[in-house]
Amino acid sequence: MSDISEYKAATNRIFDDVKNELTKLVTIPSVSSASRTEVEKSAGHLAQLFSNLGMETEVKTAPTPTGEEGMPAVIARKIVDPQSKTVLLYAHHDVQPAGPVERWNTEPFVATEKNGRLYGRGTSDDGAGVMVHYGALLALGDKCPVNVTCFIEGEEEIGSPSFRNFIEKYREDLAADAIIVCDSDNWRVGEPALTATLRGVASMDVKVKVMNTALHSGAFGGPVLDAVTVASLLLAKCFNPDGSLAVPGLGGSTSADVHYPEELFKADAQVVESFELAGKGDVAARLWNQPALCVIGWDQRSRAESANALVPETCLRLSLRTAPGTDSAECAQALSTFLKENAPFGAEVETEILECGPSYQAQSSEAEKDMKWALSAAWDKDAVDIGCGGAIPMTADLAQVFPQADILITGVEDPVTNAHSENESQDLGDLKNAITAEALFLARLGGQV
Repeated sequence: MSDISEYKAATNRIFDDVKNELTKLVTIPSVSSASRTEVEKSAGHLAQLFSNLGMETEVKTAPTPTGEEGMPAVIARKIVDPQSKTVLLYAHHDVQPAGPVERWNTEPFVATEKNGRLYGRGTSDDGAGVMVHYGALLALGDKCPVNVTCFIEGEEEIGSPSFRNFIEKYREDLAADAIIVCDSDNWRVGEPALTATLRGVASMDVKVKVMNTALHSGAFGGPVLDAVTVASLLLAKCFNPDGSLAVPGLGGSTSADVHYPEELFKADAQVVESFELAGKGDVAARLWNQPALCVIGWDQRSRAESANALVPETCLRLSLRTAPGTDSAECAQALSTFLKENAPFGAEVETEILECGPSYQAQSSEAEKDMKWALSAAWDKDAVDIGCGGAIPMTADLAQVFPQADILITGVEDPVTNAHSENESQDLGDLKNAITAEALFLARLGGQV
């Protein structure tokens, strides 16, 4: 094939097969935080799927830093010519829990097609990423001009604890000239993008103590503030009046390559009508290039267990998204220092940093130009560079272990995908275009187009 239209036609011919395979994959609840058995089932299913393409396929594991066996990953290889270039295609087959089933409009683990989208847990994150790789190879068939290795991870949704050990253990199997990480977003439905930056992530537990025991709120309340109130006051100190972070040393930029209108973002974020956005600068910069802080857990009594007593101590978990180009560990330490130095009313504040995932900034390369060309050709619309507010921490590990490889972050999600939330869905038109784009990239890398 030498004409772009031929690649689009090839994708059209195999797309029903791809959609059927994605539908099957969704039925496996491969929630890595809950069921190793289901993740193993998912890995076995995908190993067979890629084996059907004529690839040499294995299910492998590696130990975590604590010595436990990591979740199973699939490695599938097809060597066209040892002298040809090699591309590593990454995605993950584990998924998030469904969450409250009553908030879904469809069954979470039954793929349901409505209005051009496929609904179900993992339809997009990252089942669609897996299917982009499968579909591109299926469309190319025996005309793929480069060597290909598929690496389908099984624990991305729990922080990839064995990832670094895995890629070092199987370094020879995974070595490549270019790496495509298909686990990100497009700018909008019908508008392709290449992700150029990723925010990093750090999490920490914060313990606030004001007294040694719970006391009657009527007898002692007033002069003594309860720990939950004090913790809330401490959190408030982390923010400026406009909602931007007041913690020094976190860095960030107020500019971005694209403009994200506030009203459009509000609609995408589904905020209540009266809600005003926090921070300053273009929304794209706030979302992709500036740090963000949120509470993701809080140990506190439920209303059913409430009592008229001052809470003596409390513990909350914070998630800090760090700006591209900053060191996540240094940012976490800056936040920890700020919290301890700004304890309201002399409360005791202790912090424990739990994890630090690095940020990422892409480097310009010929492979990056080829991918933007392929995306633009597949969508018939110019691809743009975007950032990603979320983190893909293993991207930095790939860059360190395979420094010779160009890393390209693509994806099929969009602002209404609802990844990690109820009613997750995948736009089928974008999935089809993503398959065409990846096939075009592989062909261009091999000199076919």
